Amino acid sequence: MPGRHINDHQMRLYMKSRLTEKKPAAAAQAAMSLKTAYRIEGDPRLPSQKAAPRGRRRPDPLIAIFDSEIVPMLESAPSMRVIAIFEEMRRRHPELPECVRRTMERRIRQWRALKGQDRDVIFRQVQEPGRMGLSDFTEMGDLAVRIMGVELDHRLYHFRLACSGFEHVHVILGGESYVALAEGLQNALWALGGVPREHRSDSLSAAFHNLDREAREDLTQRYDALCAHYHMEPTRNNRGVAHENGAIESPHGHLKHAIRDALLMRGATDFEDLTDYRSFLDEIIGRKNARNRQRIDAERAMLQPLPDTRTADYEQATVYVTTSGGFVLKNVFYTVPSRLIRHRLRARVFDDRVELFLGGSRVLSLVRGRRGRDGKRGHVIDYRHVIHALRRKPMALLNLVYRDQLWPRQAYRDMFDHLCDRVSERGACKLMVELLSIAHDRACETQLSILLSEDLAADRLPDLKALRTRFAPDLASLPEVTVHLTSLTLYEALNDSYVGEAA
Repeated sequence: MPGRHINDHQMRLYMKSRLTEKKPAAAAQAAMSLKTAYRIEGDPRLPSQKAAPRGRRRPDPLIAIFDSEIVPMLESAPSMRVIAIFEEMRRRHPELPECVRRTMERRIRQWRALKGQDRDVIFRQVQEPGRMGLSDFTEMGDLAVRIMGVELDHRLYHFRLACSGFEHVHVILGGESYVALAEGLQNALWALGGVPREHRSDSLSAAFHNLDREAREDLTQRYDALCAHYHMEPTRNNRGVAHENGAIESPHGHLKHAIRDALLMRGATDFEDLTDYRSFLDEIIGRKNARNRQRIDAERAMLQPLPDTRTADYEQATVYVTTSGGFVLKNVFYTVPSRLIRHRLRARVFDDRVELFLGGSRVLSLVRGRRGRDGKRGHVIDYRHVIHALRRKPMALLNLVYRDQLWPRQAYRDMFDHLCDRVSERGACKLMVELLSIAHDRACETQLSILLSEDLAADRLPDLKALRTRFAPDLASLPEVTVHLTSLTLYEALNDSYVGEAA
């Protein structure tokens, strides 16, 4: 067309048509003028071959410093960032404009491609079905998940089969530890219904952190025993080389994106309890596994069978219940019923709970606590364990070490502060102990907290008499139980018939 340069495609089309057509027809088919066709006959080169190479249109701003200053810096420190080099050049040469940063980045990138060091090469692997399962932990703090209004400080244990992509997650409330790994791994294997031949994890440096040599050796032995119980070969990737665990490192990001999207569609990040949140995660993982059902079923047939039973996924300790009505375990004070004072209990420490045994009998399960971020002792307090003693010594509440952890709900804490401002210290302690007694004896902790919140909003003191009346048992609603005793002669008749059959 007039006013437009012809391209290589037009010229090839003209030359092809020229084999069977005359110049005017071939030029028309290639959408060019007859004059252009005559010019092509005299010079058969393609337009791209005629174009002169583009030269520099403006002076090179780095010509005086690149080879003499920048290249020596790159050779002495190949990993140095471009921004650091640019700032150093601006310091040495103040006349260097800010706008040359992109030019410097492009020039350094080209130099590194031509003369820089060799880079590490990632070798893609063919994954054999039933061979490898991978474990790792991932932080979840950036999702701001909340349980009853309190942000949940947690991470996820993530298990994945390298071949089929089967996934399983488990909420971890503490840090990376053997207990968290053992519990999460066994949950994943039993949910999968089989065992891979090899288990790959990272270096477990977080689990070994702050442990002495004997503790590290003990943890290593327990991890090896766990893998031996399931007939898996334990392997680890090199420390700091994340791509060696790439079959699970990359799915970490996909999983967190899926959870974030599900939270946005849910419209809230607050859950009623931890069980509700775990069910939410199980639903997400279930949908991901459903998309890979055929591959997972095919790989499941290649897995090793599960052992008859699980192995221990907890730590054991012996604790002594002191006269304070509790015991200290891992720098956390736990209260227990006072009837256990001066008894030694066996404790099984899981990631989210502590189970207590007296002899062979399981007597109690407590929520596991952690010490504070400042290193101070943590407290797991149940007011039901000490309320009977507080009723006899209400003034002990005033300076109680774990008073802030004693309150079952925020309304009780706020009411105590309100009472301290309105009445004497003795009166505030006695009244709060009575309120806790009502909550315990009448099993009305939640309903009572609602009434206390209403009293706080109205700036009035709670009425103990009215509360006792409101939460008193309704005698009319109590059922009448009539017990009919069986005559003992019936048992004698049964015994006589048994003796007759034996004879």
